[in-house]
Amino acid sequence: MKIRVYYEDTDAGGIVYHANYLKFIERARTEWLRELGFEQDHLLEQNLAFVVKGITADFVKAARFNETLSIHTHIVQLKGASMKFKQIITNSQNEECFCAEVKIACINPVTLKPSRIPASILGECKRVI
Repeated sequence: MKIRVYYEDTDAGGIVYHANYLKFIERARTEWLRELGFEQDHLLEQNLAFVVKGITADFVKAARFNETLSIHTHIVQLKGASMKFKQIITNSQNEECFCAEVKIACINPVTLKPSRIPASILGECKRVI
């Protein structure tokens, strides 16, 4: 997924504010799921939600205002009720700016208890690993 860094994404020095990298990778995971054919609003209607359980992140190189960034998203671990993604953000020179491992849990949003990932989603995830 490609994004452009807008002024609102930066601090006073024109550098991407650290919390915005998390927003960027969140959007990329949503688009990744959408490309597999699953809309999160439809999952919510079925009492299924994906929530972040943990993140380890490394801020490698500053991204700046008006740069075009690429967000690379892939699964590194897939379990019955969770999955772990590796997400890397690179700039237009293909230099790594940010890297994160994100553990996602599937839950019932009403009870907030863990829920198994539906077989249809697991199947599509296994197909693209």
